[in-house]
Amino acid sequence: MKKRDKNIRSIHRDFGYFYLGLIISFAFSGILMNHRESWHPEKYTTETKAITVKLPSEDDINEKYAENLAKELGVKDKFRRYNVKKGELRISLENTDIEIDVETGKGEIISFLKTPLISQTMKLHKSTSNWWIYYSDIFGLSLITIAVTGAMMITAGKHTFKRRGWKLALAGIIFPLIFLLFLA
Repeated sequence: MKKRDKNIRSIHRDFGYFYLGLIISFAFSGILMNHRESWHPEKYTTETKAITVKLPSEDDINEKYAENLAKELGVKDKFRRYNVKKGELRISLENTDIEIDVETGKGEIISFLKTPLISQTMKLHKSTSNWWIYYSDIFGLSLITIAVTGAMMITAGKHTFKRRGWKLALAGIIFPLIFLLFLA
């Protein structure tokens, strides 16, 4: 084998081992992101508190009312938005959701925290197009398959996954984690 071919093969192998972790990380977070409407991997609930309040008519509920109600309920979070849909008032704040049945005034305050690393990586995958969701599910699963089978291709010598590749794969996992720490 020519020295040039050997160098190209070495570069391909080492970059493949290094990016193994990144490919799996992006594929996994992409699959989670695609299904965020049915499951909320971005955040987890830390506390739920039942409440009962007296609300005005739906027509009198506006942004200012929703923001003041959150303060009256003792929520000191940054206000994001509100909506009234299907008889439910929903107030979204930075780390809190308030949901109240407009007719009965019964509801709950839900406090949550962002899921470490998953919530940050999911920001990279915000698309709601149906065809893109299915395409990226297949792409994500394909990338995992390509990464794992590629790591198993070299079976003899000092550059196998068992001897050397796992170290580069670990470095490839650590690199995006460090990058995400700087994004947070």
